[in-house]
Amino acid sequence: MSSTNIEISAIDSLKHVDAAQWDSLNVAGDPFLSHAFLVGLEIHDCLSPQGWYPIHLLARRGTSLVAAMPMYLKDNSYGEFVFDWAWADAYERAGGRYYPKLVSAIPFTPATGQRLLYDNDTNLSELLPAMIDAVKQLMESNKASSFHCLFPTNEQSAQFAASGLLTRQACQYHWNNRDYDTFDDYLGALKSKRRKQIRKERRDAQGAGLRIELLTEDAITERHWHAFHKFYCSTFYRKWGEPRLTEEFFNYLSDAMPKAPLLVLAADGDEYIAGSFCMRGRETLFGRHWGCLEHYNHLHFELCYYQNIEFCIAEKIKKFDAGAQGEHKIARGFEPVITWSNHLIADQGFSSAIADFLKRETGGINNYIDSLAVHSAFKHIE
Repeated sequence: MSSTNIEISAIDSLKHVDAAQWDSLNVAGDPFLSHAFLVGLEIHDCLSPQGWYPIHLLARRGTSLVAAMPMYLKDNSYGEFVFDWAWADAYERAGGRYYPKLVSAIPFTPATGQRLLYDNDTNLSELLPAMIDAVKQLMESNKASSFHCLFPTNEQSAQFAASGLLTRQACQYHWNNRDYDTFDDYLGALKSKRRKQIRKERRDAQGAGLRIELLTEDAITERHWHAFHKFYCSTFYRKWGEPRLTEEFFNYLSDAMPKAPLLVLAADGDEYIAGSFCMRGRETLFGRHWGCLEHYNHLHFELCYYQNIEFCIAEKIKKFDAGAQGEHKIARGFEPVITWSNHLIADQGFSSAIADFLKRETGGINNYIDSLAVHSAFKHIE
């Protein structure tokens, strides 16, 4: 079906969009792209206090929603995980105004996924230019310096690049389930040194007299979310300042998306003292946040990595994406994965400077990824 007769508009809240129509476009079942997750961020006060203002793009044919792009107007670069602070500084030192900017991303979530959602009957070769034109119009009307599409899929990043957007490359570390039956099967694929290291770390964490609980669906109660939110906030106060996600939002997830959350909590007697939070997709477990009130040796690795890897093996989940950064993950069986972002800069002179920078940066990242091969935890990688 042709993409002609499509009307594109921008809205300031997903509350105005039918959930079933939006979710019908989320064909990959990405939990972060679900209507429930995105609207939950809006209604539970997670966005505007952090400078994220919804301005989602919708494409309709008649009354039918045929395409959408989650998008936000931003007055800072917090919670993005594609770092452009140096770009902003350079542009403003040259007399420009970098903020506001437009961002297509999942707030506070460095997870790869589709950024342009569309139905199977829509002609992408006609839709994509129309959506980019709509983005340019929003840039102009909002006096935005730029548009940034963060963590698109490989395919969509290439499509944006073919449409004239700049491409930026980065690296994360993911764990892949090679059809392991048990955690010991997984350890058996590792080099002896790494296998011994992980076993020691697990003994240290599990030998501290703590009770570790894996909680899903109805097993997660308000008491558990209350405990975890304390840990989550403590991490932010130590490292980044104000926490992004509210306790009300976490409780909301149990009602709106009961099959998605996974909590791994550690208790000392009757008191929870640490925990990690993940979200489950169809084929991927996404590690999101962690926190603790007391330090125990290697408890972070146990709650954030090893318990979740065991969960993936038991549930036949193909991949564990434990979040951004963390080179130390390589020694624990994670492998480097290229991630992408695409950028449209209104000022052509500044765009050319960014393009030159990206060429140099990409070469360095490729060399870095190549160098990681010798540090692999695996005896061999098939």
